[in-house]
Amino acid sequence: MFLASVSALSGATPIHLSLDEAIFRARARSVDAAVALNELKSSYWEYRTYRADLLPEVNFAATLPAYRKQYSSYMNESGSFSFVPNNYLEMSGELSIDQKIWFTGGTLSLNTSIDYLRQLSGDKYNRFMTIPVALTLNQPVFGVNSVKWNRKIEPVRYAEAKAQFLSATEGVAMTAINYFFNLLMAKENLSIARQNLDNATRLYEVAKEKRAMGQISENDLLQMELNLLNASSDLTECQSNFKSNMFTLRSFLDYGEDVEIEPEAPAMVPVIDVTYADALDKALANNKFAKNLRRRQLEADYEVAKAKSNMREINLFAQVGYTGTDHTFGDSYRRLKDNQIVEVGVKIPLVDWGKRRGQVKVAQSNREVVESRLRQETQNFNQDIFILVERFCNQQQQLLIADKASAIAQKRYDTNVETYLIGRISTLDLNDSQVKKDESRQEYINQLFRYWYYFYQLRSLTLWDFERGTDIDADIDRIVKN
Repeated sequence: MFLASVSALSGATPIHLSLDEAIFRARARSVDAAVALNELKSSYWEYRTYRADLLPEVNFAATLPAYRKQYSSYMNESGSFSFVPNNYLEMSGELSIDQKIWFTGGTLSLNTSIDYLRQLSGDKYNRFMTIPVALTLNQPVFGVNSVKWNRKIEPVRYAEAKAQFLSATEGVAMTAINYFFNLLMAKENLSIARQNLDNATRLYEVAKEKRAMGQISENDLLQMELNLLNASSDLTECQSNFKSNMFTLRSFLDYGEDVEIEPEAPAMVPVIDVTYADALDKALANNKFAKNLRRRQLEADYEVAKAKSNMREINLFAQVGYTGTDHTFGDSYRRLKDNQIVEVGVKIPLVDWGKRRGQVKVAQSNREVVESRLRQETQNFNQDIFILVERFCNQQQQLLIADKASAIAQKRYDTNVETYLIGRISTLDLNDSQVKKDESRQEYINQLFRYWYYFYQLRSLTLWDFERGTDIDADIDRIVKN
């Protein structure tokens, strides 16, 4: 009633908002949801880039043209040097198809190219050199195979990003629950304050009449007046708190300032049976934590492999194909000769004072540190799951107790009000029943909040909907492309 009257006076649009509606809108409209989506898109395109890097790549390189008029050094037959003028035009182009070989780490290329040279001074002439087709292999022999390692790491990284997105959406739901119940508690406190003020006003009027008839003492009358003043002060504070929490939830859900939200307490609470073993299995299968452990272990192993590969370096370069050269373009393709190149480059440090071996030891030590941290984080994660499951299972019973206690306290207070009016109980007893009634209602709202917060926290860690018995999943491709 209070919200409706305020809305009417301010011209605001009142809306009734359930918890499910608040969570749905938060996932669609909140800034936190937008941040989670943008992080997912970034990871998605990083993964797409990695996938594209495994596919054949078509490249074109050209010099169109290069003109040079300069002096160049020339060694004479006697061994002396002189400078001769040179004036020529040069153009070149190459088309290649490059494919990385993931199981060896090398690169296989199919090339075709043409070079054109025109001498512009002296004995003027044209010259063409063509390579119609050449097959090239560039292969590190003992170097670390980065492509193979990326095939292990990048899919795990992307799976971690997807799990992180799903957990983040559940985190958005938890934030919405927090703001929703803050407003719901503020609404309940406001309703309690208004009821208490009405009762305090009525009881003060009755007390004045009783004092006039000598049925109560002056002290009791003053106590009832003090209760009235306190009730009025509480109402003012509750109104301010209600508006503050309204603004917070409204901003989070992206509502306009002309909207007044009336939160509706969840009427139905699902009864869910969760065991620690079941929750842990689902968390280890779905949560980003398991993917994060796997990725960090692989990255540590990769660093060790890179350090070991730096101990020596051997590269193989091989090319087979045909080459033609002539003064005319057509003849350069007809007069072809074999073209083979085999080159093995070796770089082995003979004396490095233990530098590379030390790098291997550092990488291995870092891997051991990572493994120790992963074991500790696994223990902490398992413990967190255990504690959360215990709290959630216990919370269902706590909620039932709080609901029953609130109903009893309300009934006791209503009875005491009537009993006070006929002079059967004291002011202290009435005040005590009012405090207990208010505290019991607030405790029920708090227990309701804890239930839903634990429930969505459990969803966030396991990525499992225990209410429906299904995975929490999303069409990632559709989401990132929209």
